[in-house]
Amino acid sequence: MHTRKEQMEAFGRFLDILDELREKCPWDRKQTNESLRPNTIEETYELCDALMKDDKKDICKELGDVLLHVAFYAKIGSETGDFDIKDVCDCLCEKLISRHPHVFGEVKAETAEKVTENWEQLKMKEKDGNKMVLSGVPSALPSLIKAYRIQDKARNVGFDWEERSQVWTKVKEEIGEFEAEVENMDKEKAEAEFGDVMFSLINAARLYKINPDNALELTNQKFIRRFNYLEEHTIKQGKNLKDMTLEEMDAIWMRLKRKKNSRVGIVFYDVCYFCLACFSVLINKGYCIYSR
Repeated sequence: MHTRKEQMEAFGRFLDILDELREKCPWDRKQTNESLRPNTIEETYELCDALMKDDKKDICKELGDVLLHVAFYAKIGSETGDFDIKDVCDCLCEKLISRHPHVFGEVKAETAEKVTENWEQLKMKEKDGNKMVLSGVPSALPSLIKAYRIQDKARNVGFDWEERSQVWTKVKEEIGEFEAEVENMDKEKAEAEFGDVMFSLINAARLYKINPDNALELTNQKFIRRFNYLEEHTIKQGKNLKDMTLEEMDAIWMRLKRKKNSRVGIVFYDVCYFCLACFSVLINKGYCIYSR
């Protein structure tokens, strides 16, 4: 790999190019924090997609796109006299040093869990840190990831199950409450209870060290692969999916499932299938769950 000198030279070249683009390119010149924000979100998701695929070449490319946005915001900050890329780096370095007293100080932390616990406590002690345990969770986070972060932060201050197996009692309780509200034909309460079911399942994933967002995305990709196979299979037979019965489609689907499923995949699929079944029940009863 490259030397530190080569890395710094490459970063300097990148900043020089950005400076020139900001001065000479009409599109780059007109950008603001507000106009860049949607593009930043898109680039971040493209990086996440590359990471899920473990495509090293694409990861490198998408990291560059995200880095461009970081530097661009710093460039805008320098033009308003608020901060520049040095301030960004200095702020990050100071935070990393202060949050790792087990590396740069005398504090002992032998496990990753202890490091995380110390991290949250240090954040609350800092002058500009979080005043409340959950105040550090961004409100704009996707709901699934937000639920995971909320529960993880609560865990860091001791708000958690004594035994992880206890969570299944809560999951079953929430499913029962959801089913009761569906039967009662109460849309708003059913929606709230469905949220509780999902929250408890995400909590179970956390306790068993499963990333629920990654798990769901794996299932998304698996469903796409199987559905594409189903569609390709019917096209080869000269059929149209709309003209096939559910039994015919299910037979092809199960054939592929038996061929390619792993044990963990079956578990994830069944959990997601349960959620889809819940939606189906609501639809059949005239409900529509909509995330606002």
